[in-house]
Amino acid sequence: MPEMAKTLELMKTFTENTTLQNFNAWSGATDTKNTIIEEGKADEFNDMIEDLYPNGLSETTLNDILWFEDEWIFETLGIDQD
Repeated sequence: MPEMAKTLELMKTFTENTTLQNFNAWSGATDTKNTIIEEGKADEFNDMIEDLYPNGLSETTLNDILWFEDEWIFETLGIDQD
C-alpha cells in the first residue's frame, strides 16, 4: 500500500470507524474516556471531535487528546471534576 494511502487510512480512524464508546484507549486516556461515558457525554464528545477533525484523526492523536487535554475536555463538556 502506498505511504499516502496508509496515512489517509490512519487519519480516517475516528470519523469512519470509531466512537468513544468502542475506542480502546490506553494509559492516562482510559480514565478520561470512562469519565466521559459515565457522565453521559460520549455522543457530545464524538460530535466535538468530528467538528474539530473533519478529516479524521489517528488513534494515537485521539488517545493523546484524552490523556493530555482532560481538563479542557471536561470543561467543554460541562463535566464537574470537584
